[in-house]
Amino acid sequence: MAEAEYENGLKRLDARYIGLLEYAEAWELQKACVKEIDREERQETLLLLQHPPTYTIGSDKHPEHLLLGEEELAERGIALFQIDRGGDITYHGPGQLVGYPLLYLDAVGLDLHAYLRNLEQVIINWLGEYGITAGRKPEYTGVWVGDLKIAAIGVKFNKARHRRGFITSHGFALNIKAGIAADGFSGIIPCGIEQYGVTSFNDLTGKQLTVEEAAVQLLPHFEQVFQYKADTLVK
Repeated sequence: MAEAEYENGLKRLDARYIGLLEYAEAWELQKACVKEIDREERQETLLLLQHPPTYTIGSDKHPEHLLLGEEELAERGIALFQIDRGGDITYHGPGQLVGYPLLYLDAVGLDLHAYLRNLEQVIINWLGEYGITAGRKPEYTGVWVGDLKIAAIGVKFNKARHRRGFITSHGFALNIKAGIAADGFSGIIPCGIEQYGVTSFNDLTGKQLTVEEAAVQLLPHFEQVFQYKADTLVK
């Protein structure tokens, strides 16, 4: 199956925009896809979607960075999950483009840090189309515009059982909607970083770009950086 998926040197990618999906359902979907990709029963996949208001705590495990108690979470309708990706606490919610690349990384020449930098580069390149100068902070993973974070990144490398290497899961969360910082980030210390703030694409540009429009625009940059080709963005 894998050999048939190469076209002009590019691997084929199943890219899907799902829309709004509960976090638990998306997590289970990722796990199922990882197993199928490992067994070469599924093409490598990029899931693009939104979540209802959700906080996720990664493997760094700093619950003190959650500033709300159980009652406040319930009042605000925000779900909470402790999950198996790297990193600290972050927020997911409507108006944010979440991307879950489920890719096979061969053990030969494997560079896990390069994978993270490539995820950042996809978003940096897309923002550059709008004249936004985005970049990195050496001590932090993610994408920044000045001292404001516009995209968080947290991943898991799942060891393949049927071939050498890893299959990736989790991924990036790119803020699109204006005002998203007040929606949910105010209830946490995002990624444990107190000294810097959070921004969004629409806040920076004054535009009213939708998450689905952002997904469509981001896909070619993902293809270019990672050297994949999707037939189309399935919706």
